[in-house]
Amino acid sequence: MMALRREPTPRLIERLPRLRGRLTENAPLAQLTWFRVGGAAEVMFRPADLDDLAAFLAGKPTDVPVTVMGVASNLLIRDGGVPGVVIRLGRGFVDIVSSGDEITAGAGALDLNVALAACTAGIADLEFLSGIPGTVGGGLRMNAGAYGREFKDVLREVTALDGEGHRHDLEPGEMDLSYRHCGVPADWIFVAAQLKGRRDDPSAIGARMAAIQAQREATQPIRARTGGSTFANPPGHKAWELIDRAGCRGLTRGGAAVSDKHTNFLINTGNATAADLEALGEEVRRRVRDTAGIVLEWEIKRIGVPAASGGAT
Repeated sequence: MMALRREPTPRLIERLPRLRGRLTENAPLAQLTWFRVGGAAEVMFRPADLDDLAAFLAGKPTDVPVTVMGVASNLLIRDGGVPGVVIRLGRGFVDIVSSGDEITAGAGALDLNVALAACTAGIADLEFLSGIPGTVGGGLRMNAGAYGREFKDVLREVTALDGEGHRHDLEPGEMDLSYRHCGVPADWIFVAAQLKGRRDDPSAIGARMAAIQAQREATQPIRARTGGSTFANPPGHKAWELIDRAGCRGLTRGGAAVSDKHTNFLINTGNATAADLEALGEEVRRRVRDTAGIVLEWEIKRIGVPAASGGAT
């Protein structure tokens, strides 16, 4: 009896629509992250522009998971990599335009560049963005904040694509924004935002930005391989104080360490794996829970699969 011949399972990249953007199979991610750790994306897609991204979302198979990645300043990619498609918004999503007391910025624009553009245009109240090392899209997704202000405080409108590529224009009241939280469906991708400010003298704005930079330099390990604030502040507490009181300052695991300079920062000292960093974070959470009775919640987003799980490598 003749054996049935099985057709080989098509690779993911062969199942995806061909558009103007770039598809890369088994794309390394570690060097794109601030931690410099993690595995590869099964496929990375860099859309050419908004229309290209919308067409991709509309045409991809529904069973293919999608992860959006910015500059990975507050992201930990596990060592086994990220199954499915990682979307990275590039040149088609970085434009910044000022008008009156408003800034319109693409989701791929760096927060610092938005703050600089606002300063040049004489638009105040966006200075805090210079203290957030990420992109507009990531800031929207987690309602990022620093120095007493958050994205929700300066939002006028955002544009997002849903999982099928349909466009939605949302006002802040429709987004369920709170401390480090955004209620917009997880599969929607932010592509642009309108931010509101007020008119002020550029030199005064620049001075406030310089003060923010000086404070960051003095209090945060910004030149280390880090991922920014590791844990959200629990209500009524500061995460770094809880971590310090639990005796975690300088704590290590493999090549990962709790910063001596700011205990709510984890550092890759040179040879850390993502597993080292995540395990160290969990040990910090355990010690804080044991000493203070408070459960710290991760602010860093962790994605992908552990190396032992056989994900993309």
